[in-house]
Amino acid sequence: QSSTSSMPLLTVHSRQISWTLLLVLGYLFYLLLGAMVFQLLEKQAEAHSWDQFQLEKLKFLQNYTCLDRQALEQFVQVLMEAWEKGVNPEGNSTNPSNWDFGNSFFFAGTVVTTIGYGNLAPSTVAGQVFCVFYAFFGVPLNLAFLNQLGKGLNAHLITLERWVHKPGRAQTLAMAIFLTTGTLLFLVFPPLVFSYVEGWSYGEGFYFTFITLSTIGFGDYVVGTDPNKHYIPVYRSLTAIWIVFGLAWLALVFNVGADMMEKVLQLKWHKPALGLAEGAATKLEEEPGGPRIHIPT
Repeated sequence: QSSTSSMPLLTVHSRQISWTLLLVLGYLFYLLLGAMVFQLLEKQAEAHSWDQFQLEKLKFLQNYTCLDRQALEQFVQVLMEAWEKGVNPEGNSTNPSNWDFGNSFFFAGTVVTTIGYGNLAPSTVAGQVFCVFYAFFGVPLNLAFLNQLGKGLNAHLITLERWVHKPGRAQTLAMAIFLTTGTLLFLVFPPLVFSYVEGWSYGEGFYFTFITLSTIGFGDYVVGTDPNKHYIPVYRSLTAIWIVFGLAWLALVFNVGADMMEKVLQLKWHKPALGLAEGAATKLEEEPGGPRIHIPT
């Protein structure tokens, strides 16, 4: 009887191992698929940009014969070093500082939220050392804050569910209101503001919004960095506050999506095993002289 009852459990356990292996293989396949698609879409455009840049350098040398290629390459190197240190080569000496209070507040937010745009970083040894310790304590603090904020959002979901008597309908309605309100506040309306202030298209603004709130943070689009525009002092500070609340909302959405995806995939993958176990239990119960055992599902 003991060996008979352990067989379905071993089958379920082997299915669990197979599910883990399938998840690992699917994850690697997804990364390989992304690599191939990005290479297909971007490599040719990169080559075109490189050729265009080399052509512009040749035209520049032809127009200014007093310069040689070595001097031009040295100047390009100076521009690259300035850009890496957060200095925008465009404009003139009246460009606003990258380290005024508003910009510093925005940078502190990108550190603790692990967005890390990469367009600005501390260049002094003291600043780098402080950044390490600041992130060491700030990242857990940010996670605790986002966790508490997520609990508050969950509490609002529970309140919404009480509006409807039927549990299933209440949960669906609450999730629909939660997703719709959050999408409007954090994904739909902000690109309109960024498009107006930064001069981006709506698509570029939406791209920046999602890349920021998902903490990917490429740094190709960053608010408040155009030297030719005049920004209000609190613009980047308000953006940092929007990022914090948007992070909490999108993180909760990602968690819900991950749970749903895992349950759906596991249900489909374990369904044959569960059916096998239930069938064995039914067969044993139908046999008059057979042992009656309980098989957990």
